[in-house]
Amino acid sequence: MSGSGKLRPLATDWGRLVLQKARISELKDHLDGEVTLQGWVRHHRKSGKIQFIVLRDGSGFCQCVLVKSEVDEQIWERARQLTTESSLRLIGTVQQNPRNQNYELLVKDLEIVHISEAFPITPKEHGIEFLMDRRHLWFRSKRQWAILRIRHTLVKAIRDFFDERGFTLIDSPILTPTAAEGTSTLFGVDYFDEQAYLSQSGQLYLEPAVAAFGKVYCFGPTFRAEKSKTRRHLTEFWMVEPEIAFAHLEDVMQLGESFLKHLVQRVLENNQFELKELERDTTKLEAALQPFVRMTYNEAVEKLKKLGSDIQWGEDFGGDDETMLTNEFDQPIIVHRFPKEFKAFYMEPDPEDDRLVLGMDILAPEGYGEVVGGGERASSIDFLNEQIAKHELDPEPYQWYLDVRRYGSFPHSGFGLGLERAVAWICKLPHVRETIPYPRMLYRLKP
Repeated sequence: MSGSGKLRPLATDWGRLVLQKARISELKDHLDGEVTLQGWVRHHRKSGKIQFIVLRDGSGFCQCVLVKSEVDEQIWERARQLTTESSLRLIGTVQQNPRNQNYELLVKDLEIVHISEAFPITPKEHGIEFLMDRRHLWFRSKRQWAILRIRHTLVKAIRDFFDERGFTLIDSPILTPTAAEGTSTLFGVDYFDEQAYLSQSGQLYLEPAVAAFGKVYCFGPTFRAEKSKTRRHLTEFWMVEPEIAFAHLEDVMQLGESFLKHLVQRVLENNQFELKELERDTTKLEAALQPFVRMTYNEAVEKLKKLGSDIQWGEDFGGDDETMLTNEFDQPIIVHRFPKEFKAFYMEPDPEDDRLVLGMDILAPEGYGEVVGGGERASSIDFLNEQIAKHELDPEPYQWYLDVRRYGSFPHSGFGLGLERAVAWICKLPHVRETIPYPRMLYRLKP
């Protein structure tokens, strides 16, 4: 068949074809029954009087077997035309492969929907730039499919976790007039006659909302114009941020631990096939279901020095420090009470040590570092005004934010989880660029 897209009619009755459609993931429910599968050719092999087609349909992969003596000559010859990524429909009987217990299809009829041109991504080794330039095709591969399926599981698990615990979703704006984290990592945007920025975080917008709803969260894209090329950084990434009224540091440390355990448990329950495809050691993930390790920043610095780091008190952890620290434990680590010098202006000071703020980070094991960051927010308007002046921020754009402290101020806390870093850890990926369908990095804006 040509690449025109014109459909060739099947010998099988069309109405029956439509009624019997199934997905590969459902084949276990149709054992010994007749179904129609629709999808794309992942692999095609001819062996004498048998043809093997590995079909993918988005829900899974299935070996489809054509036996020459059991199909019309026309169907046999039609199948011989297939190329990698050709699209087709197949009718056949679902059976179990006695060697591996997988479900397969004994083909009775076949319709070619489209013959693919030579697919540019082949089983041979390709360079990362070649693959990234073809990212829109690369995630058809089994590995990338597995990663993005796990990402999907995590997205649903995130929403379920907060929805089931009485949180209200608040959609924070992407265009903002102010910085949330630091002015050096903002993407500026012309907004009619004034300057706007792509959001670094939805947190500032959640704090007024938590006064209305008590428990809120936002979940969406955020942007950082940080000129970093490390394996942990993207310029556009997704972040979920819960915020709770009348909550303190201890509350969000407990919430963050329960949240991460929930995510890991959901993937273990729903993505064993994908984890196996990624050759992920699931015992490492199961260890994350145990109680998390806790230590203060002071304790972490002392431990790092003993491990050979040259970190000095008052410095933030670098990627190497986080890797060194997390390699010491099988469970995630909650580090809390950081020096205020490198934390955001809105953090609540530690009442027991004015050098510190009530912040916390959760570091993933196996060298993956920070996946959660947050803590208690400052509730004093006087303190926040001092901090805005100290950080040399224009106070006018923050007046709406300070209204939360003018009208019924209250203690509140929250955190943010970067989805892509969580995916990278759970899948054990060397770089976050594989965790999102279309990564945006320092030198990459396409496809």
